[in-house]
Amino acid sequence: MNEFQTNKADLTKSRIVETPKNTIGDGQVLVKVDRFAFTANNITYAVMGDQLRYWQFFSPHGDEAEKWGIIPVWGFADVVESNSDELVVGERLFGYFPPANELVITPSRVTDATLMDGSAHRAKLPPGYNMYRRVTNEPGYTRANDNERMLLFVLHLTSFCIHDLLESNDWFAAEQIVIISASSKTSTGLAYGLAYDKDSPHHVIGLTSERNLDFVNSIDAYSSVLSYQDLEKIDANKPTVIIDMSANTDVLSRLHRHLGDNMRYTSNVGLTHWDEPRQVEGIIRERSHQFFAPDIIQQRMKDWGAEEFGKRSTSYVTNSAAKSRDWLKITELQGVSGLAEVYQDVCDGKVAADQGLIVVM
Repeated sequence: MNEFQTNKADLTKSRIVETPKNTIGDGQVLVKVDRFAFTANNITYAVMGDQLRYWQFFSPHGDEAEKWGIIPVWGFADVVESNSDELVVGERLFGYFPPANELVITPSRVTDATLMDGSAHRAKLPPGYNMYRRVTNEPGYTRANDNERMLLFVLHLTSFCIHDLLESNDWFAAEQIVIISASSKTSTGLAYGLAYDKDSPHHVIGLTSERNLDFVNSIDAYSSVLSYQDLEKIDANKPTVIIDMSANTDVLSRLHRHLGDNMRYTSNVGLTHWDEPRQVEGIIRERSHQFFAPDIIQQRMKDWGAEEFGKRSTSYVTNSAAKSRDWLKITELQGVSGLAEVYQDVCDGKVAADQGLIVVM
Protein backbone atom coordinates (compact mmCIF):
# COMPACT_ATOMS: atom_id res chain seq x y z
CA MET A 1 0.00 0.00 0.00
CA ASN A 2 1.39 3.40 -1.03
CA GLU A 3 0.45 7.06 -0.69
CA PHE A 4 1.73 10.13 -2.52
CA GLN A 5 2.94 12.96 -0.30
CA THR A 6 3.99 16.56 -0.91
CA ASN A 7 6.58 18.54 1.02
CA LYS A 8 4.77 21.44 2.72
CA ALA A 9 7.83 23.70 2.61
CA ASP A 10 8.59 23.01 -1.06
CA LEU A 11 5.55 21.90 -3.04
CA THR A 12 7.69 20.81 -5.97
CA LYS A 13 9.09 17.95 -3.85
CA SER A 14 7.15 14.73 -3.38
CA ARG A 15 7.64 11.23 -2.07
CA ILE A 16 5.86 7.86 -2.08
CA VAL A 17 5.46 6.22 1.33
CA GLU A 18 4.55 2.61 2.00
CA THR A 19 1.60 2.46 4.38
CA PRO A 20 0.38 -0.23 6.80
CA LYS A 21 -2.73 -2.27 6.09
CA ASN A 22 -5.84 -0.47 7.33
CA THR A 23 -8.22 -2.00 9.85
CA ILE A 24 -11.79 -0.85 10.38
CA GLY A 25 -13.88 -0.44 13.51
CA ASP A 26 -17.59 -0.72 14.15
CA GLY A 27 -19.66 1.19 11.60
CA GLN A 28 -16.68 1.88 9.34
CA VAL A 29 -15.90 0.82 5.78
CA LEU A 30 -12.62 0.35 3.92
CA VAL A 31 -12.57 1.58 0.35
CA LYS A 32 -10.02 0.82 -2.34
CA VAL A 33 -9.25 3.84 -4.47
CA ASP A 34 -9.76 2.88 -8.11
CA ARG A 35 -8.83 6.07 -9.98
CA PHE A 36 -8.59 9.82 -9.52
CA ALA A 37 -7.94 12.99 -11.50
CA PHE A 38 -4.98 15.29 -10.95
CA THR A 39 -5.07 18.89 -12.22
CA ALA A 40 -3.68 22.33 -11.47
CA ASN A 41 -6.61 22.63 -9.05
CA ASN A 42 -4.87 20.08 -6.82
CA ILE A 43 -1.80 22.30 -6.69
CA THR A 44 -4.11 25.07 -5.48
CA TYR A 45 -5.14 22.76 -2.64
CA ALA A 46 -1.47 22.38 -1.71
CA VAL A 47 -0.66 26.10 -1.93
CA MET A 48 -3.64 26.87 0.31
CA GLY A 49 -3.18 23.77 2.44
CA ASP A 50 -2.72 25.65 5.71
CA GLN A 51 -4.89 28.67 4.96
CA LEU A 52 -7.95 26.67 3.91
CA ARG A 53 -7.19 23.48 5.91
CA TYR A 54 -6.73 21.14 2.93
CA TRP A 55 -3.88 19.39 4.76
CA GLN A 56 -6.30 18.31 7.50
CA PHE A 57 -8.38 15.87 5.43
CA PHE A 58 -5.85 13.04 5.29
CA SER A 59 -2.95 12.37 7.67
CA PRO A 60 0.41 11.33 6.14
CA HIS A 61 2.35 8.24 7.21
CA GLY A 62 6.11 7.75 7.40
CA ASP A 63 9.11 9.48 8.90
CA GLU A 64 8.91 13.21 9.65
CA ALA A 65 5.24 13.12 8.74
CA GLU A 66 4.73 16.66 10.07
CA LYS A 67 6.80 18.00 7.15
CA TRP A 68 4.63 16.30 4.56
CA GLY A 69 1.06 16.69 3.42
CA ILE A 70 -1.44 14.73 1.37
CA ILE A 71 -3.09 16.65 -1.46
CA PRO A 72 -6.78 15.66 -1.68
CA VAL A 73 -7.98 14.38 -5.06
CA TRP A 74 -11.38 13.69 -6.62
CA GLY A 75 -12.01 10.15 -7.74
CA PHE A 76 -13.78 6.81 -7.39
CA ALA A 77 -13.34 4.03 -4.85
CA ASP A 78 -15.02 0.70 -4.11
CA VAL A 79 -16.00 -0.68 -0.72
CA VAL A 80 -13.84 -3.75 -0.03
CA GLU A 81 -14.62 -4.27 3.68
CA SER A 82 -17.68 -3.14 5.63
CA ASN A 83 -18.74 -3.01 9.26
CA SER A 84 -21.63 -0.74 8.28
CA ASP A 85 -25.26 -1.83 8.07
CA GLU A 86 -25.86 0.66 5.27
CA LEU A 87 -22.95 0.09 2.87
CA VAL A 88 -22.11 -3.28 1.38
CA VAL A 89 -18.93 -4.63 -0.17
CA GLY A 90 -18.83 -3.75 -3.85
CA GLU A 91 -20.52 -0.36 -3.59
CA ARG A 92 -18.83 2.41 -5.58
CA LEU A 93 -18.33 5.96 -4.27
CA PHE A 94 -17.34 9.26 -5.87
CA GLY A 95 -15.71 11.95 -3.77
CA TYR A 96 -12.63 13.27 -1.99
CA PHE A 97 -9.79 10.77 -1.49
CA PRO A 98 -6.08 10.74 -0.76
CA PRO A 99 -3.73 9.82 -3.63
CA ALA A 100 -3.31 6.39 -2.03
CA ASN A 101 -4.58 2.83 -2.29
CA GLU A 102 -7.09 2.87 0.56
CA LEU A 103 -9.17 5.03 2.89
CA VAL A 104 -11.20 4.25 6.01
CA ILE A 105 -14.57 6.06 6.05
CA THR A 106 -17.04 6.38 8.90
CA PRO A 107 -20.40 6.71 7.10
CA SER A 108 -22.90 9.15 8.60
CA ARG A 109 -26.07 10.87 7.36
CA VAL A 110 -26.47 8.10 4.81
CA THR A 111 -29.16 8.48 2.14
CA ASP A 112 -29.76 6.51 -1.03
CA ALA A 113 -27.74 9.10 -2.95
CA THR A 114 -25.00 10.28 -0.60
CA LEU A 115 -23.19 9.83 2.69
CA MET A 116 -20.89 11.96 4.81
CA ASP A 117 -17.60 10.85 6.31
CA GLY A 118 -18.23 11.31 10.02
CA SER A 119 -14.59 10.81 11.05
CA ALA A 120 -13.79 13.08 14.00
CA HIS A 121 -10.87 14.89 12.32
CA ARG A 122 -13.12 15.94 9.41
CA ALA A 123 -16.03 17.19 11.51
CA LYS A 124 -15.18 20.90 11.21
CA LEU A 125 -14.04 20.80 7.58
CA PRO A 126 -16.26 22.03 4.70
CA PRO A 127 -19.22 19.62 4.34
CA GLY A 128 -19.03 19.62 0.54
CA TYR A 129 -15.64 17.92 0.78
CA ASN A 130 -16.91 15.31 3.26
CA MET A 131 -19.77 14.11 1.03
CA TYR A 132 -19.53 10.94 -1.07
CA ARG A 133 -21.94 10.08 -3.84
CA ARG A 134 -23.23 6.51 -3.96
CA VAL A 135 -22.93 6.18 -7.71
CA THR A 136 -24.03 2.53 -7.69
CA ASN A 137 -27.53 3.84 -6.90
CA GLU A 138 -27.56 6.48 -9.64
CA PRO A 139 -29.94 5.69 -12.52
CA GLY A 140 -27.97 5.05 -15.69
CA TYR A 141 -24.58 5.19 -13.99
CA THR A 142 -21.78 3.81 -16.16
CA ARG A 143 -18.05 3.69 -15.54
CA ALA A 144 -17.52 4.90 -19.09
CA ASN A 145 -18.10 8.48 -17.89
CA ASP A 146 -15.89 8.26 -14.78
CA ASN A 147 -12.88 10.05 -16.27
CA GLU A 148 -14.87 13.07 -17.43
CA ARG A 149 -16.68 13.23 -14.11
CA MET A 150 -13.45 13.27 -12.12
CA LEU A 151 -11.83 15.87 -14.35
CA LEU A 152 -14.74 18.18 -15.07
CA PHE A 153 -17.45 17.72 -12.44
CA VAL A 154 -15.49 19.39 -9.65
CA LEU A 155 -13.87 22.10 -11.78
CA HIS A 156 -17.13 22.96 -13.51
CA LEU A 157 -18.95 22.91 -10.17
CA THR A 158 -16.55 25.70 -9.20
CA SER A 159 -17.46 27.39 -12.50
CA PHE A 160 -21.13 27.07 -11.54
CA CYS A 161 -20.43 28.73 -8.18
CA ILE A 162 -18.55 31.63 -9.83
CA HIS A 163 -21.44 32.04 -12.27
CA ASP A 164 -23.86 32.09 -9.33
CA LEU A 165 -21.75 34.73 -7.53
CA LEU A 166 -21.86 36.97 -10.60
CA GLU A 167 -25.53 36.41 -11.33
CA SER A 168 -26.66 36.96 -7.73
CA ASN A 169 -24.81 40.31 -7.72
CA ASP A 170 -26.40 41.37 -11.02
CA TRP A 171 -23.03 40.92 -12.74
CA PHE A 172 -21.68 43.81 -10.63
CA ALA A 173 -23.20 46.08 -13.29
CA ALA A 174 -20.51 44.97 -15.73
CA GLU A 175 -20.83 45.02 -19.50
CA GLN A 176 -17.96 42.60 -20.06
CA ILE A 177 -16.21 39.81 -18.18
CA VAL A 178 -12.50 39.11 -18.44
CA ILE A 179 -11.25 35.64 -17.50
CA ILE A 180 -7.52 35.38 -16.80
CA SER A 181 -5.93 31.99 -17.60
CA ALA A 182 -8.63 31.24 -20.13
CA SER A 183 -7.22 27.83 -21.01
CA SER A 184 -7.92 26.32 -17.58
CA LYS A 185 -10.79 23.85 -17.33
CA THR A 186 -12.51 25.93 -14.66
CA SER A 187 -12.27 28.96 -16.95
CA THR A 188 -13.73 27.15 -19.94
CA GLY A 189 -16.52 25.75 -17.76
CA LEU A 190 -17.41 29.29 -16.70
CA ALA A 191 -17.17 30.65 -20.25
CA TYR A 192 -19.51 27.95 -21.59
CA GLY A 193 -21.98 28.71 -18.80
CA LEU A 194 -21.90 32.44 -19.47
CA ALA A 195 -22.43 31.86 -23.19
CA TYR A 196 -25.46 29.68 -22.39
CA ASP A 197 -26.98 32.32 -20.06
CA LYS A 198 -28.90 34.87 -22.10
CA ASP A 199 -28.97 37.29 -19.15
CA SER A 200 -25.19 37.43 -18.62
CA PRO A 201 -22.96 40.14 -20.13
CA HIS A 202 -22.58 39.07 -23.74
CA HIS A 203 -18.92 39.90 -24.14
CA VAL A 204 -16.61 37.43 -22.37
CA ILE A 205 -12.90 37.93 -23.00
CA GLY A 206 -10.40 35.15 -22.50
CA LEU A 207 -6.84 36.16 -21.55
CA THR A 208 -4.18 33.52 -22.05
CA SER A 209 -0.52 32.98 -22.82
CA GLU A 210 0.84 33.04 -26.36
CA ARG A 211 1.45 29.29 -25.99
CA ASN A 212 -2.26 28.59 -25.44
CA LEU A 213 -3.70 31.22 -27.77
CA ASP A 214 -4.52 28.83 -30.63
CA PHE A 215 -6.12 26.32 -28.28
CA VAL A 216 -8.34 28.88 -26.55
CA ASN A 217 -9.45 30.26 -29.91
CA SER A 218 -10.31 26.75 -31.11
CA ILE A 219 -12.76 25.76 -28.34
CA ASP A 220 -15.50 28.29 -29.09
CA ALA A 221 -15.94 29.38 -25.48
CA TYR A 222 -15.14 33.12 -25.54
CA SER A 223 -16.43 36.16 -27.39
CA SER A 224 -12.83 37.18 -28.00
CA VAL A 225 -9.39 35.96 -26.97
CA LEU A 226 -6.27 38.00 -26.27
CA SER A 227 -2.76 37.15 -25.14
CA TYR A 228 -1.44 38.68 -21.95
CA GLN A 229 0.81 40.92 -24.04
CA ASP A 230 -2.25 42.46 -25.73
CA LEU A 231 -4.53 42.97 -22.72
CA GLU A 232 -4.44 46.75 -23.21
CA LYS A 233 -6.64 46.17 -26.29
CA ILE A 234 -9.57 45.50 -23.94
CA ASP A 235 -12.13 48.34 -24.06
CA ALA A 236 -11.42 50.28 -20.85
CA ASN A 237 -14.60 52.35 -21.28
CA LYS A 238 -16.83 49.42 -20.32
CA PRO A 239 -17.57 48.41 -16.71
CA THR A 240 -15.72 45.12 -16.25
CA VAL A 241 -15.61 42.11 -13.95
CA ILE A 242 -12.38 40.09 -13.75
CA ILE A 243 -12.21 36.40 -12.90
CA ASP A 244 -8.57 35.62 -12.09
CA MET A 245 -7.62 31.95 -12.29
CA SER A 246 -3.89 32.58 -12.59
CA ALA A 247 -2.59 34.53 -9.58
CA ASN A 248 -0.36 36.36 -12.06
CA THR A 249 -0.05 39.64 -10.20
CA ASP A 250 1.78 41.33 -13.08
CA VAL A 251 -1.10 40.64 -15.46
CA LEU A 252 -3.67 41.56 -12.83
CA SER A 253 -2.04 44.88 -11.93
CA ARG A 254 -1.71 45.82 -15.60
CA LEU A 255 -5.36 45.02 -16.16
CA HIS A 256 -6.50 47.00 -13.10
CA ARG A 257 -4.47 50.02 -14.18
CA HIS A 258 -5.79 49.76 -17.72
CA LEU A 259 -9.44 49.58 -16.66
CA GLY A 260 -9.18 52.11 -13.84
CA ASP A 261 -12.51 52.88 -12.19
CA ASN A 262 -14.29 50.60 -14.69
CA MET A 263 -12.76 47.63 -12.89
CA ARG A 264 -15.91 46.91 -10.89
CA TYR A 265 -14.99 43.60 -9.22
CA THR A 266 -12.25 40.97 -9.24
CA SER A 267 -12.82 37.42 -8.03
CA ASN A 268 -9.51 35.81 -7.13
CA VAL A 269 -9.74 32.10 -7.83
CA GLY A 270 -6.78 29.72 -7.65
CA LEU A 271 -3.41 30.45 -6.13
CA THR A 272 -3.68 34.09 -5.03
CA HIS A 273 -2.81 34.80 -1.36
CA TRP A 274 -4.48 38.05 -0.40
CA ASP A 275 -3.76 37.53 3.31
CA GLU A 276 -0.02 37.62 2.73
CA PRO A 277 1.82 40.97 2.35
CA ARG A 278 2.07 41.43 -1.41
CA GLN A 279 2.54 45.07 -2.35
CA VAL A 280 1.68 45.08 -6.04
CA GLU A 281 1.14 48.54 -7.46
CA GLY A 282 -2.10 49.18 -9.27
CA ILE A 283 -4.33 46.41 -7.88
CA ILE A 284 -7.61 47.76 -6.49
CA ARG A 285 -7.80 45.65 -3.35
CA GLU A 286 -11.07 47.00 -1.99
CA ARG A 287 -12.88 45.52 -5.02
CA SER A 288 -10.90 42.26 -5.05
CA HIS A 289 -12.08 39.24 -3.09
CA GLN A 290 -10.84 35.70 -2.58
CA PHE A 291 -13.22 33.07 -3.94
CA PHE A 292 -13.98 29.88 -2.00
CA ALA A 293 -16.49 27.55 -3.67
CA PRO A 294 -17.45 25.53 -0.54
CA ASP A 295 -18.88 28.69 1.08
CA ILE A 296 -21.19 29.24 -1.88
CA ILE A 297 -22.14 25.56 -2.02
CA GLN A 298 -23.02 25.54 1.66
CA GLN A 299 -25.04 28.75 1.40
CA ARG A 300 -26.95 27.63 -1.68
CA MET A 301 -27.78 24.29 -0.10
CA LYS A 302 -29.39 26.28 2.72
CA ASP A 303 -31.16 28.64 0.32
CA TRP A 304 -32.38 26.07 -2.20
CA GLY A 305 -32.12 22.75 -0.38
CA ALA A 306 -29.66 20.01 -1.31
CA GLU A 307 -31.92 18.49 -3.96
CA GLU A 308 -32.50 21.75 -5.82
CA PHE A 309 -28.82 22.65 -5.59
CA GLY A 310 -28.03 19.24 -7.09
CA LYS A 311 -30.46 19.78 -9.95
CA ARG A 312 -29.18 23.23 -10.86
CA SER A 313 -25.50 22.43 -10.55
CA THR A 314 -25.83 19.12 -12.40
CA SER A 315 -27.66 20.80 -15.27
CA TYR A 316 -24.90 23.41 -15.53
CA VAL A 317 -22.07 20.89 -15.36
CA THR A 318 -23.73 18.52 -17.82
CA ASN A 319 -23.98 21.31 -20.38
CA SER A 320 -20.43 22.61 -19.94
CA ALA A 321 -18.89 19.13 -19.84
CA ALA A 322 -20.64 18.20 -23.09
CA LYS A 323 -19.01 21.18 -24.78
CA SER A 324 -15.59 20.13 -23.45
CA ARG A 325 -15.87 16.58 -24.73
CA ASP A 326 -14.76 17.47 -28.26
CA TRP A 327 -11.31 18.68 -27.20
CA LEU A 328 -10.51 16.92 -23.91
CA LYS A 329 -7.77 14.27 -24.21
CA ILE A 330 -7.40 11.72 -21.41
CA THR A 331 -3.95 10.52 -20.32
CA GLU A 332 -3.91 7.58 -17.90
CA LEU A 333 -1.05 7.24 -15.40
CA GLN A 334 -0.26 3.99 -13.62
CA GLY A 335 -0.46 4.40 -9.84
CA VAL A 336 1.17 6.99 -7.63
CA SER A 337 4.52 6.25 -9.28
CA GLY A 338 3.00 7.45 -12.55
CA LEU A 339 1.78 10.59 -10.80
CA ALA A 340 5.26 11.18 -9.39
CA GLU A 341 6.68 11.16 -12.93
CA VAL A 342 4.49 14.07 -14.08
CA TYR A 343 4.04 15.92 -10.79
CA GLN A 344 6.76 18.48 -11.54
CA ASP A 345 5.16 19.27 -14.90
CA VAL A 346 1.82 19.93 -13.19
CA CYS A 347 3.54 22.24 -10.69
CA ASP A 348 5.28 24.08 -13.53
CA GLY A 349 2.11 24.43 -15.62
CA LYS A 350 3.58 22.36 -18.43
CA VAL A 351 0.64 19.98 -18.90
CA ALA A 352 -1.16 20.81 -22.16
CA ALA A 353 -4.44 22.65 -21.69
CA ASP A 354 -6.44 19.99 -23.55
CA GLN A 355 -4.95 17.13 -21.52
CA GLY A 356 -6.63 15.48 -18.54
CA LEU A 357 -4.54 13.35 -16.18
CA ILE A 358 -6.14 10.26 -14.65
CA VAL A 359 -4.24 8.11 -12.13
CA VAL A 360 -5.30 4.47 -12.24
CA MET A 361 -4.48 2.65 -9.01
